Amino acid sequence: MPAADSKIPEGPVAEKWTNYKAHQKLVNPANKRRLDIIVVGTGLAGASAASTLGEMGFNVLNFCIQDSPRRAHSIAAQGGINAAKNYQNDGDSVYRLFYDTVKGGDYRAREANVYRLAEVSNNIIDQCVAQGVPFAREYGGLLANRSFGGAQVSRTFYAKGQTGQQLLLGAYSSLNRQIEAGKVKSFNRYEMHDVVIIDGRARGIIAKNLVTGKLERFAAHAVVIATGGYGNTYFLSTNAMGCNVSAAMACYRKGAFFANPAYVQIHPTCIPVHGDKQSKLTLMSESLRNDGRIWVPKKLEDAKKLQAGEIKGSDIPEEDRDYYLERRYPAFGNLVPRDVASRAAKERCDKGFGVNNTGKAVFLDFSEAIGRLGIDVVRQRYGNLFDMYEEITDVNPGEFAKNINGVDYYNPMMIYPAIHYTMGGIWVDYELQTSVKGLFAIGECNFSDHGANRLGASALMQGLADGYFVLPYTIQNYLSDQITVPHFSTDTPEFDEAEKKVQANLDNLMAIQGKRSVDSIHKELGNVMWDYVGMARTKESLEAALAKIKDIRKEFETNLFIPGTQEGMNVELDKAFRLRDFITMGELIAHDALTREESCGGHFREEHQTEEGEAKRDDQNYFYVSCWKYEGSDNVAPSLLKEKLEYEAIKVQTRNYKS
Repeated sequence: MPAADSKIPEGPVAEKWTNYKAHQKLVNPANKRRLDIIVVGTGLAGASAASTLGEMGFNVLNFCIQDSPRRAHSIAAQGGINAAKNYQNDGDSVYRLFYDTVKGGDYRAREANVYRLAEVSNNIIDQCVAQGVPFAREYGGLLANRSFGGAQVSRTFYAKGQTGQQLLLGAYSSLNRQIEAGKVKSFNRYEMHDVVIIDGRARGIIAKNLVTGKLERFAAHAVVIATGGYGNTYFLSTNAMGCNVSAAMACYRKGAFFANPAYVQIHPTCIPVHGDKQSKLTLMSESLRNDGRIWVPKKLEDAKKLQAGEIKGSDIPEEDRDYYLERRYPAFGNLVPRDVASRAAKERCDKGFGVNNTGKAVFLDFSEAIGRLGIDVVRQRYGNLFDMYEEITDVNPGEFAKNINGVDYYNPMMIYPAIHYTMGGIWVDYELQTSVKGLFAIGECNFSDHGANRLGASALMQGLADGYFVLPYTIQNYLSDQITVPHFSTDTPEFDEAEKKVQANLDNLMAIQGKRSVDSIHKELGNVMWDYVGMARTKESLEAALAKIKDIRKEFETNLFIPGTQEGMNVELDKAFRLRDFITMGELIAHDALTREESCGGHFREEHQTEEGEAKRDDQNYFYVSCWKYEGSDNVAPSLLKEKLEYEAIKVQTRNYKS
């Protein structure tokens, strides 16, 4: 059964976007004033979309779950943003960025969308420079670049280790300008609980005022979801605790397909788990792999001593270190894509070579770089990341440790893979419209650009590409015939029904009055997800996960305890509402992983690997986008639809990062 029409334009892949823009329908300036658009989310995708649509003349209602758009989780991005400027003159081009992205995604992305992303990437840099984003510069004044995984060119623009923060401040200033101009109305501390469908089209949302506890109604001609990914399904992830999947799940329950949920990214350079009291994990930027070298001891006895705390990493001389990424992948070395680096770390630790007390950590070492460049240059590049690591672990990376046989050794970092980004998301067509008319999804919450694995520094690129340069065009194609539709009233049966349903859900949660906290159940879900649906999956583990998640849902529905009342601010009630959706999302991930009998990118089935332990794709049977359709109840398994992938510009082949 085929999925909805992807609306990919005709013609060569390099000309599709140009041809689309040349022939799409437009809305003239006077008519834009008659149209209302809801944008849910204020991260890079949401803020850039809201500000751009406001600048164009539309009336925008922008919803922010935090107390300020500046606190959107995009602020946590560290390493950089990709663009094919080729300032280094090292052979980069739009085509090479396109190719690297498709290859990095293990040939499971939609080709036309990825080419468009590469094509508009250069505009993003110009836009952000004009906004005053303080990108790093070379001595001569050109913007500086560094390398990221999955590429052999330097195309990543950065602002120290705080690129996301600086880009978000640029988008935020642009957004504020439109708020001041009256084109954007900002609703801070509001959370979307449902999307309202009238005659088959998205016409508004039900949102909860998180301060008063009241449900409120908002109507518009179109709704745009920009609410990020679903990584917190695993409880421990690099996402902020407030990141959730509820808006996306509301769309899914109202008929929007959810695509490729099994594609979850494990980031290889996170500070390892250090106990059972943590609420989140901290990412150490992939940019550190430019100069940091990843290793474990060659000798098992050295690993045992490290785990027992008898020696430190700096006690092990060069000849006894296994730089396993450089050994296994000589062409890319430490800059292999994230899924490859993560599995390699897991393999070494599973064999007993882990370097901390849990045996689940590897070293990221800067001794060679400090010897080559000096500590001042290294700290200039990564200083705030070094400071962050020291704040959390009380170890100063880069501090001189000892000299062995005339070689200086410095304190390394310890890292281990953790849940980070989610490549799956709400299914969208080429216009970023979901399978529900008038409902659009942008940024991490859609599935469209990264295939089975996202390359580093491409999340910021996609969020801003969607918000600044893609959606403002494509949404006009939809709105062009809506100009005769008057502003919507929220006094309709559809709004009544949606609000009643949300209120009933909240009432039910409050009425359970069991004995377990939200977090205790969420942690249980997270442990099941990590142990059974994590870095390595099997048929048995996935079937076990589905059974365990069913038990967790039963526990949630019968033994949850929420203190306080519905009136006013109740953080535990808000968390419970989100946990209900994380449980549904966990099942969706496991269902998708179970049906995809292959390994690709972030989805690794142990039954499907090469003799060297690499991912083994099955292009004959699984060269498609998995689209999951809600069947009316969380207790009923969703049905699978397929969007067949078609490549015309790139030859589908096995990924090779060795030569």
